[in-house]
Amino acid sequence: MNIVVVTGASGNLGQAVVKKFITEGYKVIGTIIPNDPTPMDYPADRFEKVVVDLMKEEDAQKFIDSVIDKYGSVDVAVLTVGGFAMGKIADTKTSDVLKQYRLNFETTYNVARPAFVQMMHQGNGRIFIIGSKPGMDAKNGKGMVAYGLSKSLIFRLAELMNDEAKGKNVVTSVIVPSTIDTPQNRQSMPDATFSEWVKPEHIAETLFFYSSEAAAVIREPVIKVYNNA
Repeated sequence: MNIVVVTGASGNLGQAVVKKFITEGYKVIGTIIPNDPTPMDYPADRFEKVVVDLMKEEDAQKFIDSVIDKYGSVDVAVLTVGGFAMGKIADTKTSDVLKQYRLNFETTYNVARPAFVQMMHQGNGRIFIIGSKPGMDAKNGKGMVAYGLSKSLIFRLAELMNDEAKGKNVVTSVIVPSTIDTPQNRQSMPDATFSEWVKPEHIAETLFFYSSEAAAVIREPVIKVYNNA
């Protein structure tokens, strides 16, 4: 049975990813934060919920180690945990940058590194990290300085991992969505054209395709999932 790790499993995107991989017959191990009230009623033989503080490197390492000890492999890792903040340069202090760095990069790196090491050991695997337009280039990061800077590191991390993994069937991809169609985004932007946004389910389907045998020969470091937004 293929083993999938999904961080932020209770979020809008995380839930869509969990459901998609469960439907396709994978075993999903999903992380949540302490005291998360989100119902997660999935089949017990297909889903395992684990409480992990991903900002703590040691806890993240122990989490991945526990997955390996129990299941023997990590075939796919989908890392959705992150945070967002507005702020122009004049309004952004070092502490603001550090907070976004911790939310968006440390939570990613703390899981991606041990997952990558295991995948290199087993000779195959797919890592998917959630990027953003503000992290991809400066013009999209205006007014989101700390967020954009933290997300930009995601792209460099994927490049470094793919360079190190040359010759092995281990690929790290950055998923770059446009506006995701979530209840929270609809509430904050009620006048937007929701049909132009990208649904979490469509992102999950894209992730599944790139982790399937059908895409085994593809080495795509950046996957843009925009719809019409």
